[in-house]
Amino acid sequence: MDLAVAAVRRLARCPGTAPRPDLLLLAPRSPELGTALTEVWTRYAATDPEAATAQVRTRLLSGPPAAEAAFLLDLSEATGLRPLRPVECAPWLCPDRRVRHAAWRYLAGIPRGYEVLPSTAPHPPDAYEVLLLAACWHRARPRAPQAAAFRNTVQALPGAEPGPVVAQSVLLGNPAEPGVGMSGGMGVLLAALGGALTGTGRIGRVLTLVTADRAALRGGRAGLVSPFGPSHWQVGIPVDADGPPDPAVIAEHRSALAWWAARLLELPGARPRLVHVRFADDGSLAVADAARRCGAGVAFTVAPDPHRTMAERHAGLPALPDVDTGGALRADLHRIFVADRLVARADLLVGIPGRAGSRELAAHFPQLAGPSPRPVVEVPEGIPPFVPQPGDDGLAQAMAARLFADGRRPDGLDPADRGLRLLLNVGRLHPVKQQDRLVEAWLQAGLHRSTTLLLVGGSPGEPTPVESDMRAAIGKVLAPHPEARRRVALWPAVPNRQVRVLERMLAAEKPGGVLYVCPSAKEEFGLAILEAMEAGLAAAGPLRGGVPHYMRHGLNGFLLPTAATAELAAALASACDVSDAGLAAIAARGRNTVRRSYSVRAMADALAEAYAASFGG
Repeated sequence: MDLAVAAVRRLARCPGTAPRPDLLLLAPRSPELGTALTEVWTRYAATDPEAATAQVRTRLLSGPPAAEAAFLLDLSEATGLRPLRPVECAPWLCPDRRVRHAAWRYLAGIPRGYEVLPSTAPHPPDAYEVLLLAACWHRARPRAPQAAAFRNTVQALPGAEPGPVVAQSVLLGNPAEPGVGMSGGMGVLLAALGGALTGTGRIGRVLTLVTADRAALRGGRAGLVSPFGPSHWQVGIPVDADGPPDPAVIAEHRSALAWWAARLLELPGARPRLVHVRFADDGSLAVADAARRCGAGVAFTVAPDPHRTMAERHAGLPALPDVDTGGALRADLHRIFVADRLVARADLLVGIPGRAGSRELAAHFPQLAGPSPRPVVEVPEGIPPFVPQPGDDGLAQAMAARLFADGRRPDGLDPADRGLRLLLNVGRLHPVKQQDRLVEAWLQAGLHRSTTLLLVGGSPGEPTPVESDMRAAIGKVLAPHPEARRRVALWPAVPNRQVRVLERMLAAEKPGGVLYVCPSAKEEFGLAILEAMEAGLAAAGPLRGGVPHYMRHGLNGFLLPTAATAELAAALASACDVSDAGLAAIAARGRNTVRRSYSVRAMADALAEAYAASFGG
């Protein structure tokens, strides 16, 4: 199977080569193969639609397995092929959920396809199916009564403000819950960036695309389109899952996500001039597919990973911790392919400044080098300003009381240890964030004798399997050290604003007495680190990634070797040897760095200029 995936990827990278018809038989065997075949067949359908239609029709009429039929129907819908007449779709209006949904989407886009579409969903209580069928009817016959559920769920956007419409996507996790599951700082950033972009006067409206899973749709609790702020709207893309998709499964939802995104971006007032995607995953490919259908340009934030990770692994350098090396290798190769495809189709490439800037990107993306390199616009990321509110003092006092309530509680520290230096970490619980390595290094350095540790992250309710594994790993590290357990507090994720209030409270109450520590294997930029620095905390972040672009070791922060526990332990011990006065001075310089150069306003100005240069406006 690996050889088949490699062969199809090679076809995708070689324009002008027609794929063999028998490759279609391979599509359902793996999500990675499906992604590669979609890339190949999309180009083939554009260059020779008659031959592509004939080949897909032959396969569909031969009675293929359900998974292959769903793939072919989705491929046909996405590329505008019409291999089957409406009546010929009847066999695929079947109990198999994936095939049934693919058939509905296909029928919604062909002439008189509505004559075969069912009037009601087979399972009315199923909120996703009800909405999908209504959306299909809305596409086929917008005024039909069967389309009412879609019309009612999608709140109409008011007339567009002067200026272009820009869409940005954050499909992994729930942007409203940073630190939970796959939700990170990107959702917080884009929520603020949308308003900042419209505030530049060069962007009329911003749409932030998120996912709306079955739980969010159930009971019709909220519309898919809702106001995020002035001229900034959140658009929920329905996903047939019980929670936000993660990178391991999002490839399975690509076709449906692209279809939904195209339907929503075609709404009056929502048609974007460009769509900006930021992750090398199938969700970004889906959004880019939707942009193509809507005639919008695509901007892509290109980063060195996963290419850099692969290069370091095969150069014999310490790699990210992987349990399944083969699975990790396949995942990295898939992400590299996706990143290459996004670079190939993007009209604008945006880079995050790093140690080597665009030179590092050119080492991993051949299309960015050579005699006619594609330009990459470097835009530093930033954080939104903190705006004080009347209840902040009370909130800070409540969090301090919770933190130092009782060292016997898993979320508390001993009140007697309030005067000790505190190490703080905030982030989602995930192997790449390495919270278990931080605890192990903290113990190995003997810091449990002189400091306390607060870890904030993970679902407050039912944890994901990844979160459960990380919590178990932390517990295993702590088990032989009962004397240290009272000096570790584990909090689930709290809203971003509460984190920033907590950080300010700690900076004011313990000047130089708190060190924010990010032990991640790598951070492309480290928004949580920037927030801690802006709050007035001394911060330490990983050497790998983009943190060295703004952090100077010993001057405005500390750079940590995070690939091995012993090295991390030594670096933590060295940082904790600095006096309170020394840490306070480092924290002050760090705060000045962030406030001078890393605001979301500066980021918005740079992006708006890049958008205007590429697409006009």
